[in-house]
Amino acid sequence: MKLPIPIQTLPLFPRLDQKLIELLRSLSASDWEKPTVASRWTVKDIAAHLLDGNLRALSMLRDNYYGQAPDPIHSYQDLVSYLNRLNAEWVLALKRLSPPVLTELLESTGKPYYDYLKTLNPFDPATFSVAWAGEQESENWFHLAREYTEKWHHQQQIRLAVGQEGVLYAREYYFPYLDTSMRALPHHYREVPGQEGALIHFHVQGQGGGDWFLYHDGQRWTLVLESTLPPACRVSIEGTVAWRIFTKGIRRADAEKYVTLTGNQALGQPIFDMLAVMA
Repeated sequence: MKLPIPIQTLPLFPRLDQKLIELLRSLSASDWEKPTVASRWTVKDIAAHLLDGNLRALSMLRDNYYGQAPDPIHSYQDLVSYLNRLNAEWVLALKRLSPPVLTELLESTGKPYYDYLKTLNPFDPATFSVAWAGEQESENWFHLAREYTEKWHHQQQIRLAVGQEGVLYAREYYFPYLDTSMRALPHHYREVPGQEGALIHFHVQGQGGGDWFLYHDGQRWTLVLESTLPPACRVSIEGTVAWRIFTKGIRRADAEKYVTLTGNQALGQPIFDMLAVMA
């Protein structure tokens, strides 16, 4: 069996940022106000949230400035609630900014954010763990990959709203998003019973898709990239829908139309609830 290796996403950041700036500059005034799959957020709100990501990371990680201390956090849900409040406050405040100002700020903060990321040793402990993968401590390469998925899926939410999502389905952009998100599978399946030697095959269709496997060793599920064992269940997901499942961007009833389960379907059902975001 082939085990996963660290994902190298750093070179993709400036390219992804450039795609975002080109997209935002192409939007009409009405495009900026279009609703998205991100709950009550518009295209403009998501652009504001992406700006927050750049500025918050520079302030906290580069400058070691954390601002007001949060309320006591005793659980994963406490952390999610705290982050949701920060996000909502920021988006509300930035409603007073114009689309051109937002675009200019995103462009001007993208490079210093990338420059900071380049200073990190990929295998040093990250300041923040990747909690949605169940990690208490993560290495920097995984932190970077997690940040890449944030930038990717929020830009794709904008693109979906304005009908320009095809660009980010190219393999160079989409496969790293999927490969990172699939690292949540063992944590997500931690309470799903399995017999020793059981294998679940996850396949995402399309040019940016791929194959991932969960193997049960009698005690826990482990993510592997290759296996010669016959799968107990095979989960095949339409490529344009996979990212929406992992980010709460589609209702289960709708997602089921684009997912095929074969074999022991009980082993495949948890995929509809898997998240690779803090939610």
